[in-house]
Amino acid sequence: MDPLAAVSEELAEIDGQVADIFRALSNGFQKLEKIKDVNRQSRQLEELTDKMRECKRLIKEFDREMKETERRTDANTHKMLNEKKQSMIKELNSYVALKKQHQSNLENNKRVDLFDGPSEGFGEENVLLASSMTNQQLIDRGNHMMDETDQAIDRAKKVVQDTVDVGTETAAALKAQTEQMSRIVNELDSIHFSIKKASKLVKEIGRQVATDKCIMALLFLIVIGVIAIIIVKLVNPNNKDIRDIPGLAPPAMNRRLLWTPN
Repeated sequence: MDPLAAVSEELAEIDGQVADIFRALSNGFQKLEKIKDVNRQSRQLEELTDKMRECKRLIKEFDREMKETERRTDANTHKMLNEKKQSMIKELNSYVALKKQHQSNLENNKRVDLFDGPSEGFGEENVLLASSMTNQQLIDRGNHMMDETDQAIDRAKKVVQDTVDVGTETAAALKAQTEQMSRIVNELDSIHFSIKKASKLVKEIGRQVATDKCIMALLFLIVIGVIAIIIVKLVNPNNKDIRDIPGLAPPAMNRRLLWTPN
């Protein structure tokens, strides 16, 4: 018999679901290594990521159920459950690391060199030959080019600063959204767990109600039987086939007087 089933049916059921997901992940990564198309690899990774999210949710539910059963289990059983949970987490982490490795390889395959491109020449229509320019003209021209370069650098700095600001705001927004999503996921897990507990309580209450109805029906039949026996004894007191009911006095017989007045 499964030791988890002896502790809790819910724990055994969760353990079976996690084992099924681990088998699916193992087969999925083996299949991923044989896929050559980048788009198919990306879709396969998304499917495996969804399975890992489901596995993480089940491990959290396993931990909650383990804490629920902690009060009615001994130390050895609790140790066994904790080792089982750690084994699940370790195996899930190994698949997460494998997924990150495949994701990195996939990104390397999709990487595009943004700096490749045809070289562009500069126009020479406005270029003044040094031989036809005076020293002052050369100095003015140099100062003008330096001013233009400084302005270009200032514009580049402004663009970089704007980009950094936008990146900072985006990172803060993503962090807030990630925390919010994490809270939502935890709340959904808690709701799911509470629904399962409520369903279990409803089933137990239904069984108790059915048992109470059976007991009431049996008591009703006993009372009807006793009333029927009493009625039969009253109607036909000389019937010897029906025993007297304990605690109920038999009907009074006709008494004869020992002395009669003259």
